[in-house]
Amino acid sequence: MDEKNINSNTTEPVIAIRDLKKSFDALKVLDGVNLDVLKGENIAVLGRSGSGKSVLIKIICGLLKPDSGIVKVLGQAIDTISKPALQELRLKIGFSFQSSALYDSMSVKENLEFPLVRNRRDLSKKEVDTAVEEVLHDVGLSQTINQMPSELSGGQRKRIGIARTLILKPEIMLYDEPTSGLDPMTCIDINNLIVKVQHQYKTSSIIITHDLTCAKNTANKVAILVEGKFITTGSFDEVFNSKDEGIRAFYDYNFMLPVSKKMQGNSEYNHQ
Repeated sequence: MDEKNINSNTTEPVIAIRDLKKSFDALKVLDGVNLDVLKGENIAVLGRSGSGKSVLIKIICGLLKPDSGIVKVLGQAIDTISKPALQELRLKIGFSFQSSALYDSMSVKENLEFPLVRNRRDLSKKEVDTAVEEVLHDVGLSQTINQMPSELSGGQRKRIGIARTLILKPEIMLYDEPTSGLDPMTCIDINNLIVKVQHQYKTSSIIITHDLTCAKNTANKVAILVEGKFITTGSFDEVFNSKDEGIRAFYDYNFMLPVSKKMQGNSEYNHQ
């Protein structure tokens, strides 16, 4: 994804992280993380399982406190913000869970109504109904409004989970492994939806993923988290065209090349 598509006229970051550290007992999870997310920018955070990716986004939305460092979200320091102000800030942050986290006992309509009924009590029933219909249309699932989560496919559940987050019109989206467990064609749909959300809702996003295709197609930049620090940040091509052995060892970019090119580079194949 090209950086020129960022919906931004400003360099002021909506998320600013400086020297962030977080440990659990003797285990250092984040050890001096620095990251800026600009307005309208999607950043994919890549890292091995257990590298601290999920801890990072939990700190960003105030679910965990940092041990040290500075984390500012929309200009507010997460570690010093008051509880009422944090609750207000969280309404501007959408969290798309890996499991979608739908309420199984509620219909799609009821799942989407829930955030509005809980947080926007000033809205009339007609306004809530309109918001539900609009967000379902945006994710391409208007026909599922009366279905139960158990009747949905994995990809549909994922999209409804994103819709429930979007219904509050957040400024920031945090995606936790958005394509995990999905078939390749559904992954394409989710990737396209993430880009659509970025442009239509003017969101800034962090996308936690191990899926390089997702990172390439949805993010303006990628950042690789290794041993509690970002070892590199840049466009997908900048990062994975690097000759740094650590980066190449971390993710084998070659599997994303066309099969024909792989075969051309295989001496055994060339001599058959």
